[in-house]
Amino acid sequence: MTDQPVFVLGEELQALEPAGFETEAEFQELLARHPRVLDFGSLADGRPLRLTLVAREMGVPTDAASAPAYWLDHLFVDADGVPTLVEVKRATDTRIRREVVGQMLDYAANAARYWPAALLQRSFEDTCALDGRSPEEMYGELLGDRSAEDFWVTVEERLAAGQMRLLFVADRIPLELRAIVEFLNRQLRQTDVYAVELTQYRGGGDLRVLVPRIHGEVATAAKSPSGRRTTQRTTRAEMDAAIRTRPDAEARRIATALLHHASVNGRLEGGTAKYRSMSVYYPVAGRQVPVWTLSLQEGPVKDELSFAFGSITHHLGRERAAAFASALPAVPDLQKKLEVLPAKGYNAWPSVTLPSLASESGALEGIFSAIQGLIDGHEASC
Repeated sequence: MTDQPVFVLGEELQALEPAGFETEAEFQELLARHPRVLDFGSLADGRPLRLTLVAREMGVPTDAASAPAYWLDHLFVDADGVPTLVEVKRATDTRIRREVVGQMLDYAANAARYWPAALLQRSFEDTCALDGRSPEEMYGELLGDRSAEDFWVTVEERLAAGQMRLLFVADRIPLELRAIVEFLNRQLRQTDVYAVELTQYRGGGDLRVLVPRIHGEVATAAKSPSGRRTTQRTTRAEMDAAIRTRPDAEARRIATALLHHASVNGRLEGGTAKYRSMSVYYPVAGRQVPVWTLSLQEGPVKDELSFAFGSITHHLGRERAAAFASALPAVPDLQKKLEVLPAKGYNAWPSVTLPSLASESGALEGIFSAIQGLIDGHEASC
């Protein structure tokens, strides 16, 4: 990196000298106010990338029942629903070399598990309020006529699938960090990793020039097409085909019955994760409320049914969410996760595997009864 000035030519030539950021807080505030300096690349349809701030100091818990253990500097999102996690360091901070990489991987791993759609939506709307911006106007710019609820479910699914960007931003990027970023970017199939060197130049008065340099793009371009993310959603035919491959007949019956119940009583929407998944929206209190997601995964991870308590709470309030939780069948694996919901403010995604449901007589019928109670506005009995 050179320490030579840059020049602005107007009525006369003016030299702008390199100038560091006085504090990390100043650096962070600049990125929050002007995310355009981080806009590089394009969306899936070829449109220019435009990042939108979800939150500053986004809390990252390490288990479903605890308060945040870490705080990410910035969380942004683009119109494709791809989350961008940003960690900011000045060159004078020695953690910029290696420690920051471990921090970022901690954030990404736990965000993928503990950031439900409702939390992301609430964080974005709270940020809009703090900044004096209208959420409706921001949604209009970001989504057009798409549903906000659907969008945040997509963001959650991308996180769960590891489809995200990790950005290390500093006024100087040391060679050690650049090498780690390029290595990670070559190895990670779903996640893009970049280092952004943002150099500031100052001139007379308030004149400033910001020059971003991106490291990691070459490694990103070299990734195989099969490893790149896609916006294609799982279809019902694909779910049915995946169900037929399951060896457990009772698990096949439960998965088929869940999808049938959803198609008759609600609206199914395919997921965009690398595994087959579908979410269902039921009509409750005049709105479409996400209630559960069925995920059919390959390998050692078992097929599971997840309940969208974060979204239920967001749309209907804690009282309705609590009634729904109490109405669900007492399947041991699920019950343990339901018991911690009050401490989490009913903002979580408790799940149960299909084999666990299959082992409990009447569990599926209990779930359908609980859903009907949610739709009708009362607590159903199991």
